[in-house]
Amino acid sequence: MLFKVSSALLAGSIVFSAAVPAWADNAADKLSFKIKTGSTSAWMNGKDETIAKPYLDHGTVMVPLGLFKRAFGSQVRLEGGNVVKVMYGAHTVSMTIGSQTAWVDGRKVKLDAAPAMVSGTLMVPLRVVAEGIGAELAPGSTGAVVVSLTPSDTSVEPDDTGIDTDQGKTKIGNSYYQWSMNYPSGLLLGDSELDESIVSFGDAENTYYVEVHAIDQDVKLGADELLEKLISDAKDGGELVVDRESFPQANVPYARIISKDGDGTFWENRMYYANDRVYEVYFADLKATNYKDLKRYAGFLNSFSTGYSGSDKTVKDLSTVKNGMRHESNDDYGVSLDVPAGWNVDNGNMYYESKKGSYLKLDVSSSPKGENLEQWSEELKTWVKESFVQDAYQIVGTSPIEVSGEKGLVNEVRYNYGDGWVTEYEVMVLHNGYRYYAEYAVPEKNKEDLNKFKDLMKSIEIDFDVVSDTFGKMEEDAFLISKTKTTTKQSKAFGYKINIPQYWTANQDKFDKSPVDYQFVGGRFRIGAEKSGVLDSTVNQLKTYYAEAAKVQKDLKVEKTENITFAGVPAVSITVHQVKDGIPYSARQILFQKDDIVYTISMSLNDANATEPQKTALEQTLNSFAFTEKAK
Repeated sequence: MLFKVSSALLAGSIVFSAAVPAWADNAADKLSFKIKTGSTSAWMNGKDETIAKPYLDHGTVMVPLGLFKRAFGSQVRLEGGNVVKVMYGAHTVSMTIGSQTAWVDGRKVKLDAAPAMVSGTLMVPLRVVAEGIGAELAPGSTGAVVVSLTPSDTSVEPDDTGIDTDQGKTKIGNSYYQWSMNYPSGLLLGDSELDESIVSFGDAENTYYVEVHAIDQDVKLGADELLEKLISDAKDGGELVVDRESFPQANVPYARIISKDGDGTFWENRMYYANDRVYEVYFADLKATNYKDLKRYAGFLNSFSTGYSGSDKTVKDLSTVKNGMRHESNDDYGVSLDVPAGWNVDNGNMYYESKKGSYLKLDVSSSPKGENLEQWSEELKTWVKESFVQDAYQIVGTSPIEVSGEKGLVNEVRYNYGDGWVTEYEVMVLHNGYRYYAEYAVPEKNKEDLNKFKDLMKSIEIDFDVVSDTFGKMEEDAFLISKTKTTTKQSKAFGYKINIPQYWTANQDKFDKSPVDYQFVGGRFRIGAEKSGVLDSTVNQLKTYYAEAAKVQKDLKVEKTENITFAGVPAVSITVHQVKDGIPYSARQILFQKDDIVYTISMSLNDANATEPQKTALEQTLNSFAFTEKAK
């Protein structure tokens, strides 16, 4: 249950009513509220009120959006599930949940902290919203902030945000996830997952709250299994189950429970299995004092259907999927594109992956001075040659491409880690000193995804001014750095130093802690250090592990165990070869001790990636290890 929240949190969430509060009758008086970060107490127009705790995010005070309605009578509108508009008089502030771009009276504003849903409450940057609707901020006592506003004589008739006002609509649903249900008058859309698998809504009077989840599930679950899962989830959440029932004979078998959470709110939770998915409906009656009170919503809950009729014009479709694609964007880099519905989405890192392993990765970085597309293309080909042995890669060719109106190049390459061939398109665009790179990779088993490449590239739109306006000198592509370049790292806590190749990617690089961990294409490098350890004991444990593992893993073979001298001290080196998930690789561990610390250096390298440059980088890294004086 990703979004399900308690009644206490719901009470502090957005209220969308546009009614002017009674205390605003005297337009001559200023309206005001006073808040303090970390405090649930707010002083609003002479009254002490309870709110969700304001907090600091990147130096920005974040407050519950409902403050502006409660204190000033501002109009609040939620559009498309994630676009929030705050209106007062002639002013309009528009923000998008998760985005650091806002619009104030049509003027673009960069936010230091993005609006966010926190435990069911939408938190927004105080200063931008307050000043955007014409309010003033002033410091109060003991770190408080006072926000005051002169009531406006200008009124703007708001559109009713309840979806029931849509002409002829009596139902709500999602055509992609295939569900629909009735909705009562006054329903208002709330937050939802980026992939629409979860949607929430309530009513303007704050009397109920609903969530619908649609989760892929290959294994069919019967009504009794669904009931067992509902009860288990409720107990895990600390809820008291007061009623339960399964319906195995229903057209779509389902189960339901009624539970009471720690805040005293009654929930009716339902689960259905259909369309290779589990559908979960969570309904909170915020006014109920007994579980039987939920019977008044039985008709509404019974209307839930695990189907969607495109010909039914009474259903309002919440899905944004068009022609099997969903529009995604990253405002920081000015990039937007269409992604196949059902793919995992990470807009922050511009990484999009199918459930079968195909992926699209976008990246923006600085271009070396004077570089052209042909040079960049050759660098990428060199990277492939240095990263894969000769029979594990193919360079198919290079061809022109156009992305968002800019001419570029695309390399087509193929590589095989050992578990099957992957086709990869490497798209390169240069603009105003920046590299725009798209990497689309398709495993051989997903050949049908190759046909998506052209449509994906055509859908990409880039506002090239965003990067040049926002960034200066950016990082260059780490994986294209020469494999001979290194950075010296030192651990004062464990008394050693070592030269780490700059093209390696750090998983954990705090050298005064253990372990440190790096990865690179087809390989990994790790240093562990254990204080008060015993070398012989550690070595024997490792030998026993490999001996036992070899009995059950046919592809695991201990190739060599030898006593060596490493960094000037006696050491034991163990080399093994094995196949994991279809990928053959070699692994080596070197164990040694100095004073009271036992060190273990572990490294692995896939057979397909055991090129001379990679093996040389590993060997030089090992040779650079040296002891230093430990911190006392």
